[in-house]
Amino acid sequence: MGFALTTMSLTSTAFASGSRIPKEHTGEGPDTSPSLAWDDVPEGTKSFAIVCHDPDAPLLTPEAYGYVHWVLYGIPGSVRNLPEDSSDFTKGSNDFGNLGYGGPMPPPGHGVHQYYFWVFALNEELSLPEGLTMLELFKAIEPSVIGMNRLVGTYERN
Repeated sequence: MGFALTTMSLTSTAFASGSRIPKEHTGEGPDTSPSLAWDDVPEGTKSFAIVCHDPDAPLLTPEAYGYVHWVLYGIPGSVRNLPEDSSDFTKGSNDFGNLGYGGPMPPPGHGVHQYYFWVFALNEELSLPEGLTMLELFKAIEPSVIGMNRLVGTYERN
């Protein structure tokens, strides 16, 4: 299928689409991952992956652009939500150099950044090692993606 938006939806009790991400989910606060929930999952879904990416970050290399805040995968197909500060499932590498979630922390005075929280529905249960980067994950899951969508939050440091 490739990467194309589907009717799947992604929501959070922490923030609405297009609104500011609360401080507790940022590097200026406790830095906990927000709760996420998804529905309208495609038939045949066997697993999920989650990514949070900031395309507004002033970083561009031959390998990537923006800044990756969260890579999570190996989520069973029966799961429809992640609680706040979730530490379950297989953690990938973020651009802070850590495994798991690292919240928004744009440069001061850089303006409002958009944070894309993505959910991917896969038609396979892939056995992937811990520590994959976003691009490594995308390469591994692309043939198996049968649904995807996003929730966009914003954050700005003064």
